[in-house]
Amino acid sequence: MFCKNCHSDNQRIFNGEVAIQSPGVAGLDKPVVFVFPQLLICLNCGFTEFVVPETELRALAERGAARSDDTGADGAGAA
Repeated sequence: MFCKNCHSDNQRIFNGEVAIQSPGVAGLDKPVVFVFPQLLICLNCGFTEFVVPETELRALAERGAARSDDTGADGAGAA
């Protein structure tokens, strides 16, 4: 398998610990979801991939995290 970023084949699997927090100010009121995935890390460019396990994925979905195209901004603009 080749890195999706730099196309190197210099990748290794490591164990990881990741704390996922909902974005924005509203996310401060939501608990962090901890996952312990295996990480596929490119040792050339640092690009990393992992899969969120099903149980933790359900927890994230239930919290109604912002979509990837959502900026997480509260709509207040600077004058």
